Amino acid sequence: MPSISVSDLRKGAKVELDGAPYQITDFDFCKPGKGQALYRCKLKNLITGSTMDRTWRSADKVETPDLSTREVTYSHMEGDMFVFMDSETYDQIHIMAKMLGDQKNFLIENADCSILFHGEKPIEVTLPIFIEKRITKTDPGVRGDTATNTTKPAWLDNGWEIQVPLFVNEGDLVKIDTRTGQYSERVSKAK
Repeated sequence: MPSISVSDLRKGAKVELDGAPYQITDFDFCKPGKGQALYRCKLKNLITGSTMDRTWRSADKVETPDLSTREVTYSHMEGDMFVFMDSETYDQIHIMAKMLGDQKNFLIENADCSILFHGEKPIEVTLPIFIEKRITKTDPGVRGDTATNTTKPAWLDNGWEIQVPLFVNEGDLVKIDTRTGQYSERVSKAK
């Protein structure tokens, strides 16, 4: 497995420890008066999401993980598995619902996504940043209520609840940020 010097580490870099891929979320270089420089890092496990602290000396080496990304298209759902199709090989890739978490609420058919693999094991799905969904239920905005940044609850066709501005009504098409799960803008009014 290829390795790199710890002096090449930076925030966002990916390393492999004990057979698991980690991403550096915080990085601190410390040069004491005597002795070797120290590299203190906070690491996030890309598979479990757990975090840990690790310190290396300047002479240490770390392994780089075997990570690859594939461009895929979301196809359909089979039981509790989401099926994606590889855009190049047309292979089907099955992803467990629990790996997607709340992201499963923002999957729309034929959406272009990417899957990060550690070796041959999928570890992360990246959705398009914005998707469009229709509001299926919300209370009408109260006429004359013009307070700034006032929101109300609204529900999408899959039951996901978001907060929307008062001017958004049932049947409106809205843009949602898949990273946060929040309303971004209204695309079109209901007809």
